[in-house]
Amino acid sequence: MQVVSNARRLSRVLQSPIFLNSYHFLASDIRAIEGPQSAIQRRNETIFATHDPRFSGMTQGNCRQMTTGPMHFMMPKAFYTSEVNTLEGNPTEAVKELYDKILDSVNVKRTMAPNAWLWSMIENCKSRDDIRLLFDILQNLRRFRLSNLRIHENFNSNLCREVAKACVRVGALDFGKKTLWKHNTYGLTPSVASAHQLLLYAKSHNDTKLLVEVMKLLKTNDLPLQPGTADIVFSICYNTDNWELINKYGKRFVKAGVKLRQISFDIWMEFASKRGDTESLWKIEKIRSQSMKQHTLATGFSCAKGLLLERKSSDAATVIQVLNQTLSDVKKSGIKDELQKLVSEWPLEVIKYQKEEEKKAIASSLKSDIPAMVNNLLSMGLGAKVNLQDLNGKEEILQ
Repeated sequence: MQVVSNARRLSRVLQSPIFLNSYHFLASDIRAIEGPQSAIQRRNETIFATHDPRFSGMTQGNCRQMTTGPMHFMMPKAFYTSEVNTLEGNPTEAVKELYDKILDSVNVKRTMAPNAWLWSMIENCKSRDDIRLLFDILQNLRRFRLSNLRIHENFNSNLCREVAKACVRVGALDFGKKTLWKHNTYGLTPSVASAHQLLLYAKSHNDTKLLVEVMKLLKTNDLPLQPGTADIVFSICYNTDNWELINKYGKRFVKAGVKLRQISFDIWMEFASKRGDTESLWKIEKIRSQSMKQHTLATGFSCAKGLLLERKSSDAATVIQVLNQTLSDVKKSGIKDELQKLVSEWPLEVIKYQKEEEKKAIASSLKSDIPAMVNNLLSMGLGAKVNLQDLNGKEEILQ
């Protein structure tokens, strides 16, 4: 039975995807988020152009003067009064000027402010105090839209994404998280695009705490996961060496039916091979083989490393030889570098994560199996020169 199991695994690694009836998961083709559009597009008109898709959801029709029906006489003027004036702070002059103009428009003139003012305010935010004013003006505009213009829809997702981007830009992450709330008083439309702004900040700062908070917000507010979300999440987990977290979210993405992209599999499988977790490696490989026709350098060499850990040096050599036959000439040129990394860097990495009582045995097996794999490659005609001195010359591999 063990021979049959090994043969099936090698067949899956080397050939086109084998669809496994015993492992079923949903795979929906969720489109990646489109690249950000220009954040601010100024307009000279003082009315909204309803035919412009950028501003759908911001208003309906041209700016409408407030009627003087009974309902409006009953509404106190203080309903629109801002509370920000009572807060201490030092906002940017340009932002404060725009804030005052928009507030004057809805409070005094009782008309919706020109759309360009709000976009300009978002663009000019440079501090936390600016973001405070921005959120206060969003709340005032939402109230005006509801009571005067009878618009119940939130602001459109493009504008809300730019609000999230502004929060991240100035480091006001607590405000940025509010852009993901399904129920909020600011008229914000939560979206995965806004979440990605926060996740990219977490990636640049190796902030796993923020990653966990954003993922919780996505779940709480019923925002669908996307392939691009997995790319960022997996990168953060890899960069922070958090193996448990990448597996937790990996299972969540698969369960949600997200069609993972190749870069996510590259990261996930390379992480598994670095940790020496062959059980997880082969599970991930099953998922990958159902959607990907060919291996990349990263996934192919991850499988080769897994086979080396199972003391199958000839099978590992076969995987690399298949890569040499199937990859494009441009990508094929990277085989030599990956092979040298396998010899000089990977053994130290994988041994570091093993149990103390197993380290010496694994180190000994790698010192014999890696040269055997290289000799097999030479006999197959792969003329990649590898410096085995990097393997034999490192005494710490046996420490």
